[in-house]
Amino acid sequence: MMGGLTLPVTLSAAAACAFINLWLAMRIGAVRRAEKISIGDGGNERLTARMRAQLNFAEFAPVVLILLALTETARGENIGLWVAAVAFVLARIAHPIGMDGVMPARGFGIIVTFAVTAGLAIYAIVILASGGAPGVAIPLPPAMG
Repeated sequence: MMGGLTLPVTLSAAAACAFINLWLAMRIGAVRRAEKISIGDGGNERLTARMRAQLNFAEFAPVVLILLALTETARGENIGLWVAAVAFVLARIAHPIGMDGVMPARGFGIIVTFAVTAGLAIYAIVILASGGAPGVAIPLPPAMG
């Protein structure tokens, strides 16, 4: 087994996000097939809501995964990161369910997504302000030329 940085929180969250993205795409495809809409939204509100839910996921997931990876690299695996990752995944499942009409789920998804994003950003700033990551060194590749 090769040594190296494992990042179990980030890997778990990224895997979950990959499956969520597939699920969101399948939900869009189901409406497209049922309504025979190949391109665009065809004026179908249900399709528009599902497309918007996937786009909302695509707007937040990369930022959260990057913040998870960087903070986990800097400070290591910890319970706070696990809580943030699980909360984000649950929020991203709830949000599209809410977009289908279960409004408390949509609100939960939005509020928790914002809270996790802001919390991880603040954690990253705190790490930076406190001098970075003590004891963690990532070797740089040799300079070219």
